[in-house]
Amino acid sequence: MTVHVQALHFDADKKLVEYITKKLQKLTQYHDRIIKVDVILNLDNVKHTIKDKIAEIRVHVPRADFFVKSTSKSFEASFEEAFDALVQQIKKKKERLAA
Repeated sequence: MTVHVQALHFDADKKLVEYITKKLQKLTQYHDRIIKVDVILNLDNVKHTIKDKIAEIRVHVPRADFFVKSTSKSFEASFEEAFDALVQQIKKKKERLAA
């Protein structure tokens, strides 16, 4: 599994990238054929609201792609929300395939 973390409009802290990479390693518990994971961290400066940190996760697996996007006050919180939603998507897809 290849993990690619991209930060738009800012330089991501090394701790943040390590945290994301470590957390994404847990995805192999839910799907064993993950090819690539793309994470995009972005600042939404247009709205000027409290929730201006965006985390997008795209997971590539054979015959399917999963995508989630979350906005929150911090990148960690945005990533956590997106990660939880991603796990739910993967579980739902596997249940449909098993049925």
